[in-house]
Amino acid sequence: MQVLAGLMIPFAGTALGSAMVFFMRNQIHRGVEKLLLGFASGVMIAASVWSLLIPAIDMAGEQGQIAWLPAAAGFLGGMAFLLALDSLIPHLHLESEEPEGVESNLKKTTMLVLAVTLHNIPEGMSVGVTFAGALIGDTAITMAGAFALAVGIAIQNFPEGAIISMPLRGEGVSRRRAFAYGALSGIVEPVGAFVTILLAERIVKALPALLAFAAGAMIYVVVEELIPEAQSGEHSNVGTVGVAVGFVIMMILDVALG
Repeated sequence: MQVLAGLMIPFAGTALGSAMVFFMRNQIHRGVEKLLLGFASGVMIAASVWSLLIPAIDMAGEQGQIAWLPAAAGFLGGMAFLLALDSLIPHLHLESEEPEGVESNLKKTTMLVLAVTLHNIPEGMSVGVTFAGALIGDTAITMAGAFALAVGIAIQNFPEGAIISMPLRGEGVSRRRAFAYGALSGIVEPVGAFVTILLAERIVKALPALLAFAAGAMIYVVVEELIPEAQSGEHSNVGTVGVAVGFVIMMILDVALG
């Protein structure tokens, strides 16, 4: 029950952020959007390092493996996995008119939701693999550390939920539907986390590589999508400030609670 609650924390962050469509105007100020995108980037970078890569390296060493090898292979595998999804799934990023992925006849609103859903896959994996490490017990990952990561992901999911629901409202979607689309984009996180736990518990030796795989997938999202969106146009320094704040908050959460 404790683990189930932990898996739902990031989804709750997305749902709460999406609910801002009921309380705010139809559009988020561009400067605020840049700040929030930068914040999400900072959280994901810090989580990838402290919650995933460092435990992966430590765990591989304790298992008698070459400490850096599973981390390096897993990280590159995660990047390749997201690259493949990015190339195959039709989706549309904010502030863009050109869809990515295979050609489709999907509506613009659907492709906007798919873009955010794509973000959330590695976040779900990262939460799942850390809870798997805590459940297995004989790892460097504690249950408190897993919850710290879940809370950190939820914090950065809050602005992400608002960033998807508000533009949908601006496209003419009703508030209720915009909220539903935003919230549902985060449902892949608990589902992905649960599947990752099932896999990790069956292949304990692969846990270091799975941790690094999740880190690689998250860094792909940061470098490919979040940071470019935060740095586009004027006042790019606002996005940079967001990165710094998000990074420090996630670092403190992981070190203090992990």
